[in-house]
Amino acid sequence: MSTPLEAEVAATIARLIAIALRDTGQSQKVANFLLAWHNASENGGWDPTELWGVDQQIAGDMLKVLHLVRLTHRYPADLGFEKEIKQVWDLWRGSTR
Repeated sequence: MSTPLEAEVAATIARLIAIALRDTGQSQKVANFLLAWHNASENGGWDPTELWGVDQQIAGDMLKVLHLVRLTHRYPADLGFEKEIKQVWDLWRGSTR
């Protein structure tokens, strides 16, 4: 059973993944963030100034995830988002892009 905090964080990550799976400028920034968290050496680092190019709510969600990463030392796959991160990777880093 998950705690309210775990449920909130999962909802935050799910919102960011949904944004990253679209095809907009903000989506690309969110995808860069998520993919850097997944594997920065393979997917490229994340530029924190990309927070300037997303809506305030999206930036807040990204900061919540950063806080989670700092506290838990866990990756998206560890939190049950392996399939979704692969979808983001396929969209933004796949060979057809």
